Amino acid sequence: MNLPKIYLRPGREEAIRRFHPWVFSGAVSRTEGDPQDGDVVEVLDKKGTYLATGHFHNGSILVRIFSFEPVIPDVAYWTAKLANIRRIRTALLPPHTNCFRLVHGEGDGCTGLIIDLYNGVAVLQAHSIGMHRERSLITEALKNVFGNELLAVYDKSAETLPDDYAATIQNAYRYGCTDVPHEVEENGHRFLVDWISGQKTGFFLDQRDNRKLLAHYSAGKKVLNAFCYSGGFSVYALKAGAALVHSVDASQKAIDLTNRNVTLNFGDSPVAERHQAYADDVMKYLHAHDEPYDVMVLDPPAYAKSLSARHRAVQGYKRLNAEGLRRIAKGGILFTFSCSQVIDRELFYNTIVAAAIEAGRQVRVLHHLSQPADHPVNLFHPEGGYLKGLVLWVE
Repeated sequence: MNLPKIYLRPGREEAIRRFHPWVFSGAVSRTEGDPQDGDVVEVLDKKGTYLATGHFHNGSILVRIFSFEPVIPDVAYWTAKLANIRRIRTALLPPHTNCFRLVHGEGDGCTGLIIDLYNGVAVLQAHSIGMHRERSLITEALKNVFGNELLAVYDKSAETLPDDYAATIQNAYRYGCTDVPHEVEENGHRFLVDWISGQKTGFFLDQRDNRKLLAHYSAGKKVLNAFCYSGGFSVYALKAGAALVHSVDASQKAIDLTNRNVTLNFGDSPVAERHQAYADDVMKYLHAHDEPYDVMVLDPPAYAKSLSARHRAVQGYKRLNAEGLRRIAKGGILFTFSCSQVIDRELFYNTIVAAAIEAGRQVRVLHHLSQPADHPVNLFHPEGGYLKGLVLWVE
């Protein structure tokens, strides 16, 4: 197959030779073959030497690379790629866990593709038109790799693709079908996942290790899980023996799902009675409740998705964490997170320092947190390390 060609300016090939998965428009000298959005193209240096293969899209990121070897992305290609990734995931998964991220975009050499596995159901999100056009091939590859273990494949890309293209598609099952919510297990904890109407692909798999860590600090403690969504941290805290857990989220739907997950794990036992959930704005809740918490989780949604919003996001993180620090008991523990990709670790750390100064609390860092191993980060694409967290001991 004669693919369209993208020729780079002199010197711009070095980033690609160092395996960076993006080609920026400013690095391109000319194109050949009139590529259209979503087309598979080859990237060449100024002399015409092959560098990589990827998907073309008119914009600041002109090519999203998925291979540094000449390939045609057919079913065999995707089957081999997904089978290799699955082998790595199988070695990493903890016991009593049947939900995980199978494909993490650039971190797995699949730029623009996310696939989460929920107890036999694959939920696919494409972040580029080109990767979305591969969905039929990827579905067939998933069937080849997982066989009878695969119950369904659901494409949830309408929320992650450019608006003009997204308007032409619908989220839908590509293979099979199953009822939602769907029950999964994580470290022996049970959760209901709704990929159709839930946030992201239905569950925040990236907090698995951090939920487990929270359990170590929760026994006998009064715990606040702010921005609780489906109650993951709440369930872990309760199972670990927390004396009381409060779950807070502005969404009533999230509160309902949290309560269902608590019931799923504890029924009407005394453990469930130690849980209370509130549909409320987190800042308003913190202002209105003076009684201190022993352990607090602040896991807000991304405050910034672009550089233009970064300053405002930093101020938001500072206000939130300062208020949280004021509500922590002496000797208490704060788990605080940012999932904003444009907020790097140093900026997040400095923001929490500013929050501690504003709150007038002496604070020590116990843990630096990140995403789990099924969300790998490409060494040459550090932007993929989006989840940042700190565990703080507050005096």
